[in-house]
Amino acid sequence: MTGVKMTTMTLKEMRATRERGESKTDLAVLHQNKLAGIEPEDDEDSPDATLAIRKEITHRRAGRPTGSGNKKQVAIRFDKDVLEAFRATGRGWQTRMNDALKAWLKEHAPG
Repeated sequence: MTGVKMTTMTLKEMRATRERGESKTDLAVLHQNKLAGIEPEDDEDSPDATLAIRKEITHRRAGRPTGSGNKKQVAIRFDKDVLEAFRATGRGWQTRMNDALKAWLKEHAPG
């Protein structure tokens, strides 16, 4: 960084500099350029990734992953002893209950 002089100022010093008119930022010119529709040139060394980032964000969804689509949530009541028996089998009892109902349907074709 040859030829660059770094300076540090407190907020109070920056405000005093601006009030004295010693600020090196020409805000009036920047404001006029903005009103005229003149945009600053793009920095070739760091291309704008905003569109790529937004595209990636819109594709990701928050929350649980989508299911397979072949299951439906319902509210159903079972006898207490039936429910306790399946729950006693441990983790995955809902899947085992679903499998038992499928097996029953195979033996007793509806309709």
